[in-house]
Amino acid sequence: MRQPSVIARRVAAASVSLVVAAGAAACGPKDNDAKGPAGDSAPHKGGTLTVLNSNPQQDFDPARLYTSGGGNVPSLVFRTLTTRNRENGAAGAEVVPDLATDTGRPSKNATVWTYTLRKGLKYEDGTPITSADVKYGIERSFAPELSGGAPYLRDWLAGAADYQGPYKDKKGLSAIETPDERTIVFHLNKPEGEFPYLATQTQFTPVPKAKDTGTKYEQHPVSSGPYKVVSNENDGEHLVLKRNPYWSTALDAERKAYPDTVDVRSGLDSSVINQRLSASQGTDAAAVTTDTNLGPAELAKVTGDKALAARVGTGHFGYTNYIAFNPKVKPFDDPKVRQAIAYAIDRSSVVNAAGGSALAEPATTFLPDQKSFGHTPYDPFPAGSSGNAAKARELLAQAGHKNGLTVTLTHSNSKDFETSPEIATAIQDALKKAGITVRLQGLEENDYADKIHNVRTEPGFFLAHWGADWPSGGPFLAPIFDGRQIVKDGANFNTGLLDDKSVNAEIDAINKLTDLDAAAKRWGALDKKIGEQALVVPLFHPVYKRLYGQDVRNIVISDWTGVLDISQVAVK
Repeated sequence: MRQPSVIARRVAAASVSLVVAAGAAACGPKDNDAKGPAGDSAPHKGGTLTVLNSNPQQDFDPARLYTSGGGNVPSLVFRTLTTRNRENGAAGAEVVPDLATDTGRPSKNATVWTYTLRKGLKYEDGTPITSADVKYGIERSFAPELSGGAPYLRDWLAGAADYQGPYKDKKGLSAIETPDERTIVFHLNKPEGEFPYLATQTQFTPVPKAKDTGTKYEQHPVSSGPYKVVSNENDGEHLVLKRNPYWSTALDAERKAYPDTVDVRSGLDSSVINQRLSASQGTDAAAVTTDTNLGPAELAKVTGDKALAARVGTGHFGYTNYIAFNPKVKPFDDPKVRQAIAYAIDRSSVVNAAGGSALAEPATTFLPDQKSFGHTPYDPFPAGSSGNAAKARELLAQAGHKNGLTVTLTHSNSKDFETSPEIATAIQDALKKAGITVRLQGLEENDYADKIHNVRTEPGFFLAHWGADWPSGGPFLAPIFDGRQIVKDGANFNTGLLDDKSVNAEIDAINKLTDLDAAAKRWGALDKKIGEQALVVPLFHPVYKRLYGQDVRNIVISDWTGVLDISQVAVK
């Protein structure tokens, strides 16, 4: 998943929706079954669920959304060929069928994928959902005026690189065939064993061509999910969803859709959201948030109140915060200098700067600490939790800097506890013990993003982060370390400018695998191989702590999103 500074969503917090890490499997509160904190009420249908968010649910068009697993609010309206498994923890990191009868049937070399739609699927107006609608939904995502979604389809579909969408090119994509109303076949230009994960993206939402209103479609997209849009004010700032009468639990095993109404209110200050959820007065008693975490001070207050602590959901999302090096810039062209910095890092102080161990877990691997990513424990530069200044000095001397050196660390001025001044200062203090003087260069968010993602302006030493488009090593390692993904005239994410033929070849070899468990092991081994080059220094994986109202039931938090899944919750 692209970094939040570049693609504003992540949900990385993961709402989108995008965007958020590791250690033990994600889980909700202790009483994390069908009951709420009172432990006396099974979920039932009815009522209104209120969603209190900071960021508006903008661009509510399946073509324009960039989500992980179909997103949170979006997946209430948009169904896709496959979706994420709506279960707690590691089980929730699996891909499962949605509109389709299975997760896809690959050809022998994984260049052709075939899907069959379930029988009886209908839109909110009662008309049938067809394979042609899925094809058209994908095609319109190529239209320049509807850009913003995940970029993989343009790269993966055969002959799709220059396609401009159905408004300009009526012929459509020959790479997608629909031999009958329930069958859809995808032809790829290279083997992609993880195509079932891609099919969870909202671009795979069926769109009836006759109801397509172009850029105005976001106002009332035709629902294939349990809820339909009845109101969309100020580009997603206030979104009201009501039941889709033609949706059926018999044809959707994943979404529970207990509430009658989902009322999404955005543009709120994060502190206000947490205050309202804490007080749980009026409609806020049946409220949740999909994008607002508890901060360090708020968490300290909540932890001291047993009733509040019982209403905190804890989750982990595939996300890593790290130091990035540009080896084209001196002195970071010398591996020994990069290794010295890796040894000098005091991860305990970095974790404290990120809000403490309740909100961040130390990382020595680039891949998040989850099985689905292929996490393989390793630490190429073991220095304990507080760093090894002596080893760092030794390496600096070998590199010709026996009297130390002075470097500049670029970071964001945003108070995000990730790439912010707090993290930068913790690194500055740790490196000082090793004889490295760190000058801090703080930039406003837009300037920071522009600088670090431009090959021509990328600094030698800076803070970065990355989140997963889906829970696998592929979309985590390839954008950062595949040399063929270096972008010289646009947003570049291969910050180490690594173009290693053996790494590129291994990425291709793993992508051919349709056995995702076998692929995961290979991603883990590749992570270790790359990690030894010290092109990045993993710092920590965030932990998500989010309050929910006292009348909310059935808390499900998967390792795919790391946050409460609103398709599962019920209200008292």
